[in-house]
Amino acid sequence: MKPRIFIDGEHGTTGLQIRSRMEGRSDVELLSIPEAERRNEAMREDLLNSADIAILCLPDDAARQAVALLSGNRQVRIIDTSTAHRTADGWAYGFAELTRDQPDAIRAARLVGNPGCYPTGAIALLRPLRDTGLLPDGQTVTVNAVSGYTGGGKQMIAQMEDATRDDVITAPHFLYGLDLDHKHLPEMRVYGRLPRDPLFAPSVGKFPQGMIVQVPLLLDGTTTAEALHTALTEHYAGSDIVTVTSLAESASLKRIDATELAGTDRMKLHVFGSKDEERANLVAVLDNLGKGASGAAVQNMDLMLSA
Repeated sequence: MKPRIFIDGEHGTTGLQIRSRMEGRSDVELLSIPEAERRNEAMREDLLNSADIAILCLPDDAARQAVALLSGNRQVRIIDTSTAHRTADGWAYGFAELTRDQPDAIRAARLVGNPGCYPTGAIALLRPLRDTGLLPDGQTVTVNAVSGYTGGGKQMIAQMEDATRDDVITAPHFLYGLDLDHKHLPEMRVYGRLPRDPLFAPSVGKFPQGMIVQVPLLLDGTTTAEALHTALTEHYAGSDIVTVTSLAESASLKRIDATELAGTDRMKLHVFGSKDEERANLVAVLDNLGKGASGAAVQNMDLMLSA
């Protein structure tokens, strides 16, 4: 019998993207709730408990409620795309490229927390450097990022795309999270293996999909941009999802387009170094709805199905 997959919240932005990635697949059975019945709690609970894997595309509180509905059912496996369980005990972190052992951890897990889009880029850059000792405990870590507006969900999409609305966002780019207390900080700290939260400055651009995440570093003479690049290259060797651009190719670039990987589930990493070798800028480019959300969820589902 084919594995049964239920996307709880399939009519939201992330859910729709997951569903589109599964169209035409004959190896799974997709359970679905009609949009008109999306508030039918009895139908939703029945579908949750009928699935082999439930993918939760819900706000945090609703995701916790869904997990509670399955508390007595140990057969259903869960992928939660919300922030609710990413650092919770008993949940495997769904960034398969985190370590060499992470794919096996995801395969074996019943509960998987899908990464956030900003942390995906930040952790991809930070974790290899922490694991190799190239990023010491005393190093101040800052993360600067811009995302496509689809990361803000249906309300922001409507605000960005409908000029007839009174609350339309007219700015081509805006900074937010100004209180420096973003919900992604615990995830970056835990899986980036940082001793404290990074300084994180997120922003949104007036483009639908795409993302740039930057980690600028001051080098103290004990390491070089080349060493940073080598650590990233060795960490992601053999990956067909995360690639590290050569130093020469990165150095030839005049600019980076945040939408370069829009519509894909891949991520590209760059290392830029200053001529005096005192500064470096680590850059991740991805689709906030691809490797940053829905693409990662499907990748995790496929790993779990391969167990």
